[in-house]
Amino acid sequence: MSPAAAEPLTPERILEATEDVLRRFGPTKATVVDVARALGVSHGSVYRHFPSKAALREAVTDRWLAKSVAVLEGITSAPAESAPSKLEAWLEALFEAKRHKAGDDPELFATYTVLLAENSGVVDSHLNELIDQLARIIAEGVAAGTIAADDVPAAARAVFDATGRFHDPQYAADWRSPRILAEFEAVTALIIRGLRA
Repeated sequence: MSPAAAEPLTPERILEATEDVLRRFGPTKATVVDVARALGVSHGSVYRHFPSKAALREAVTDRWLAKSVAVLEGITSAPAESAPSKLEAWLEALFEAKRHKAGDDPELFATYTVLLAENSGVVDSHLNELIDQLARIIAEGVAAGTIAADDVPAAARAVFDATGRFHDPQYAADWRSPRILAEFEAVTALIIRGLRA
């Protein structure tokens, strides 16, 4: 029995091993058998936790996306900040999270770009969660009189769409540009000025 197999097999361990396998082989060549081999277990053991390869890939994608949501939720829920300050911090945190994922681990980021295209349900849920956080910040600003928006959900969607170049993986190549931070700051400042009451 390998040392890895001596530890209890949990969904979390499987997801961590799957990330490593995806990093090494990419999404087209990685298999459940590769994941099982990395864990020192049979592929049937992996299937007991995830009923299919698609379910495993969806869970990995969901886990990856959830990491950014948790950080952004902390900003959304912060009680002491004004809504315009929260909005700026939220947009900055989203952009930084995406840039770090793309720059720190390009192989895994490329893999996730493929997985995101496959798992529209997971992606749709993630995007809705992000837009909901923006709506909560904007609604808080409307209630405090610091943000003007007649239709909070529409305003949240517009902010998300207007900043797409700074969080949508299809623009990842742009994020290496030496001008990208200045461009991000210009767009963010324009949005916040436009929303101020």
